[in-house]
Amino acid sequence: MIAATQLRVGMTILYNGEPHRVTNVQHITPGNWRGMVQTKLKNLKTGSTAENRFRSEDKLEKAHLEQHEMEYLYNSGTDYYFMNTENYEQVLLSSEELGGNVYYLISNVRFMVDFYEGRAVGIEPPQVVELKVVDTAPNLKGATVTNTLKPATLETGLIVNVPAFIDVGEKIRIDTTEGKYIERAK
Repeated sequence: MIAATQLRVGMTILYNGEPHRVTNVQHITPGNWRGMVQTKLKNLKTGSTAENRFRSEDKLEKAHLEQHEMEYLYNSGTDYYFMNTENYEQVLLSSEELGGNVYYLISNVRFMVDFYEGRAVGIEPPQVVELKVVDTAPNLKGATVTNTLKPATLETGLIVNVPAFIDVGEKIRIDTTEGKYIERAK
């Protein structure tokens, strides 16, 4: 069981006895009322979407999915192709099914792909990925000690705040659970 406040985009939960993928999460704290979590859920069986509001103290059951290690190959438009490293079968996932995880897809990197009733429904990226900075403000002289942050666009299109000393072309490590900069890659 997981708390409603721990819901993240891309998670799969059981709601009304059926598996649903979380496609949008918003934490709401209106004035003197208790906090709530507003979600958009996509039913993995029917494909229909619905909005739902959970109290912050609600507990939800995570759906038990079959997982296979697969290697990300390439994308074609909004379709992303993965290959099973054991039997070389390929599966296709849309950008809608992947949600924010599309920003962590790098060719030839292995991911855990979730299957429900034999159908690929999403991925779990590694805890940390290394991505190359393709655009950011110029390096600031003497910014090695300050904690000033600047936005940087990474090779997958993800925009994160990085320290001022990070420059274009450098590889950095990103925490995939929060989508935040950790450190320079070695």
